[in-house]
Amino acid sequence: MQSLKLKYGCNPNQSEASVYMKKGELPFEALNGKPGYINLLDAMNAWQLVRELKEATGLPAAASFKHVSPAGAAVGLPLDDVLSKAYFAPKEVSPVAAAYIRARGADRMSSYGDFAALSDVCDADTANFLKGEVSDGVIAPGYTDEALEILKSKRKGTYLILKMDENYKPEPVEEKEVFGVTFKQSRNEAKITDELLTEIVTKNKNLTQEAKRDLLIALITLKYTQSNSVCYAKGGQAIGIGAGQQSRVHCTRLAGNKADLWHLRQMDKVLNLPFREDVKRPNRDNAIDVYLGDEWEDLLNTDAWKDVFTQKPAPLTREEKRAYLDSVTGVSLASDAFFPFGDNIERAKKSGVKYVAEAGGSIRDDNVIETADKYDMVMAFTRLRLFHH
Repeated sequence: MQSLKLKYGCNPNQSEASVYMKKGELPFEALNGKPGYINLLDAMNAWQLVRELKEATGLPAAASFKHVSPAGAAVGLPLDDVLSKAYFAPKEVSPVAAAYIRARGADRMSSYGDFAALSDVCDADTANFLKGEVSDGVIAPGYTDEALEILKSKRKGTYLILKMDENYKPEPVEEKEVFGVTFKQSRNEAKITDELLTEIVTKNKNLTQEAKRDLLIALITLKYTQSNSVCYAKGGQAIGIGAGQQSRVHCTRLAGNKADLWHLRQMDKVLNLPFREDVKRPNRDNAIDVYLGDEWEDLLNTDAWKDVFTQKPAPLTREEKRAYLDSVTGVSLASDAFFPFGDNIERAKKSGVKYVAEAGGSIRDDNVIETADKYDMVMAFTRLRLFHH
């Protein structure tokens, strides 16, 4: 097809909505369900992200998108016992399923009602996990027969399933219209490779292979995240993404808080919370979020705990959380532009950051480098800005 009518635009009152190609046919087809405007914005951005992640790492990749920014992104490394339990997922799954489980597990609250993207053919393991999650749709280069049947049964048969032409290459120049004005620019075809990590400006220059992989994952994730943006990564996945903030330190704080929650969800006290068997996944995820947050009393100091737990759990104190987070290390952090002040590094240190990739070029680079040296971090200047709007 060269064009496709959509349910509506960004909002239901925007009734006239469609997508079309000026040349050739659309690079995707809907195998099931009817696309919406935001669905396709998420799908097109998410597909680019997972395609680049696979190209950069050689591993199957997945992303969980919400409102044109990723809530999570990951490559298909195996799940260990702790992550399997924290993600409420089976441990023995295919690599592509592991990639999506990791991507979804980065920030389960934000991934509620996501659009999923897979770099590889969707198999039964991935489809079975997706079937149990609240999700609006999925895009992949293909589906096994079994996976397709599983997904077609989701949402009373309306779940959106998109098949992407993995050989599609867009025109080098792109356009979009805002308030009747057409904007035109060359596509951002900058390659995210190890070459971006060679200019190490700190005293500590020991950038491990695992850190390189995580920094590449973070940088590629930022390429498709609404700016300003910052991404924390560890173990082959994003663990905290701060998107669309006007202040960069606010990005760093937002993403750092999400990364902290990702780590705290792996504490024994959290892994062993006594959930009732009838609690649905979104209610469980919300309860964990409240339990770990500053408003835990809303859950534990009222009868609300009875709705989710079989018995009232002991609170997780501020001191317990800080002690656990102080033990965290080896986290990678990337920014879509330079850090203008050392306060970003100070905040990153509180979340266990050891490795940093940023564009460089601030008039205060010396202060940022000095702050990184204070904590024996490894920091590379990429000399590449990754703004996305």
